[in-house]
Amino acid sequence: MLFNSFEFGVFLPIVFSIYWLLGYLGRKSQNVFLVLASYVFYGWWDWRFLGLILASSLIDYWIGGQIKAKPNHKKSLLLISVVFNLGMLFVVKYYNFFIDSFIASFSFLGYPLDLPELDWILPVGISFYTFQTMSYTIDVYKGKMEPTRELISFLAFVSFFPQLVAGPIERAKNLLPQFYTKRTFDYASSVDGCRQILWGFFKKIVIADNCAAFVNPIFSNYDDSSGSSLLIASIFFAFQIYGDFSGYSDIAIGTARLFGFKLSKNFAFPYFSRDIGEFWRRWHISLTTWFRDYVYIPLGGSKNKKLVTLRNVFIVFAVSGMWHGANWTFLVWGLINAVCFLPLILLDRNRRYLDEIEGNVPSFKTALQILFTFSITVLAWVFFRSENIFQAVYILREIFSLSVLEAPAPVPPTLILLLLFFVVIEWLQKSKNHGLEIETDKTKRLLRWSIYLVVGLTIAWFGGAQEEFIYFQF
Repeated sequence: MLFNSFEFGVFLPIVFSIYWLLGYLGRKSQNVFLVLASYVFYGWWDWRFLGLILASSLIDYWIGGQIKAKPNHKKSLLLISVVFNLGMLFVVKYYNFFIDSFIASFSFLGYPLDLPELDWILPVGISFYTFQTMSYTIDVYKGKMEPTRELISFLAFVSFFPQLVAGPIERAKNLLPQFYTKRTFDYASSVDGCRQILWGFFKKIVIADNCAAFVNPIFSNYDDSSGSSLLIASIFFAFQIYGDFSGYSDIAIGTARLFGFKLSKNFAFPYFSRDIGEFWRRWHISLTTWFRDYVYIPLGGSKNKKLVTLRNVFIVFAVSGMWHGANWTFLVWGLINAVCFLPLILLDRNRRYLDEIEGNVPSFKTALQILFTFSITVLAWVFFRSENIFQAVYILREIFSLSVLEAPAPVPPTLILLLLFFVVIEWLQKSKNHGLEIETDKTKRLLRWSIYLVVGLTIAWFGGAQEEFIYFQF
């Protein structure tokens, strides 16, 4: 079920109403209902894959309890969890990719092979909920949390519908305990949650979907497009993927607040970063910190020699790239980011910018740093968006050729104005949690509702064809 669908518009108020009515019966009744509602939400897309999420949940629930009961076997038990989850992820997401690559390699050497492939579609959100449930068994193994004794709470934690299919990837120690406590309706939090949902829909429908209308035809006909058109399309894709993914996160976080839950912040205005290190502390924060805690630090982090640190950085970015999809373009995208990260590691500047940019007018130096970091990100996104390595290389070659001086494909003026409006609002709100976070005690009601009305009408006016969220494919 898509957030930007009529079905969800009906689903959410019904679930919200029943959920809070069940509050009189206690949190356990609410948890049972959330599990059922979440399974309906996920099964709406394809009910057959409910078995995968249920199997992953039951196995990790059992393993968490066994790690506590049988500490002498905890390594073997953790291995079962990791092998099952990553094995399931590999089979459904990467098996055909590696089989095709294997066949292509032998065919190139003159030894054609005929190997069987699996004929099925990728389950939505599998990369997200497998990482989420693995965080539970790993944290129980490390002694960072006690295993849960409430199966329903654990099922609700894994399947919680607002963030089920595209994150944020929640840690068990953050989200799971919230199912143990009684939730009370918080009007102020719910109102701000609605504002965040509204801003998320603005990002998705107005920014991402309208950018997609320009980007998709250019990338589909890249060999007939000038360097200037490809450059503009690449820049617009940067806004498309940001609006699409961070918009989903805003809707997910805002929706969770309606039910009394607090999800982790997943984006912190990443395109205002001053170097690539800061960008990755602000972009897809839940995934970045997951790889940091469960891959980078166990490998030794940055506490060893520079060469070991650089190795760890490249491993994390390579794995992160492949996590996004079964295509060599994602691996190259990850490695490009690793290369850009390399100078920061060598010069010990990878954590140079931990503070917020102060003021509404950036200094000349800060503006140049932001522009340079954004430019690197845009060029890297070309590999992320391209269907294969050849297409990405061709596009970059055209961007850096004389054809970049040719007249580009016509850009709708309204799209430029919308992007400028979007950037200004995000910049002014860069110290807040989302673009529509408003201090109600300092803002008059008439002004607040005027803002909501303008954003709502903009969504209605500029909403085009329904576009699926990009990260659903991961």
